[in-house]
Amino acid sequence: MEIIKIDKDNIEKEHICCAISSNHDIQVESKKAWLSHEFDNGLVFKKMNIRGKCFIEYIPLENAWVNITGDCLVYINCLWVSGKYQGHGYAKELLENCIEDCLMQKRKGIVIISSRKKSSFVMDYRFLKKFGFCEVDQWNNYVLMFRSLDDHVGMPKFQIAPIKDNDLILYYSHQCPFNVKYVNLLKEYCDHQHIPLKCVHLQTSEEAKKAPTPLTTYSLFYQKQFITREVLNAKKFQKIWETLHE
Repeated sequence: MEIIKIDKDNIEKEHICCAISSNHDIQVESKKAWLSHEFDNGLVFKKMNIRGKCFIEYIPLENAWVNITGDCLVYINCLWVSGKYQGHGYAKELLENCIEDCLMQKRKGIVIISSRKKSSFVMDYRFLKKFGFCEVDQWNNYVLMFRSLDDHVGMPKFQIAPIKDNDLILYYSHQCPFNVKYVNLLKEYCDHQHIPLKCVHLQTSEEAKKAPTPLTTYSLFYQKQFITREVLNAKKFQKIWETLHE
């Protein structure tokens, strides 16, 4: 199947493959605005020629919205193949296409965040191991996976500052399209319930690299403890909040 590369010339007419069907949804618009800006920083977004969740998004590590150190590497923001498109080898094809691109750019390796246990919004750990990625660092229940493309490359690692805020605090960016909708809904719910929630909107890669989390699309903390990276609606948050106060 054909792989389509999204760029500034075709982004307005192409479906960007997240779980939203309409190109005119505010969530899609925020994601496309974020992508359009990051194309100038070397971001690559490729999708199979289908209207569904089947794509890969990657960027030079030095420009990535993540606090990882490494020399001449590429960071995969997202590799997502879902639903009926699973089991057809599309993830393998997209990843191999990314590797070929990195070799052409003379990049020394590829990094991606995963988890040993099945977790939302991260690529499967066993799949990455199968394709030559190895675990090189860890943060909470998340691991940094690395595939070397050069015999002399150094190992990448997380470089994350400790969180200083002791309250309920959310770090997020518009890299994830759902945030433009659900962060506001969460804030409205917390305000209504008199729950003090601080929201930190990361708006540049420089801000993201200084965040106390490598999961800069969405990270919720409470009393300096990481809670979740899952984008929450009010109902899901309520369950978490009640569990924290049992």
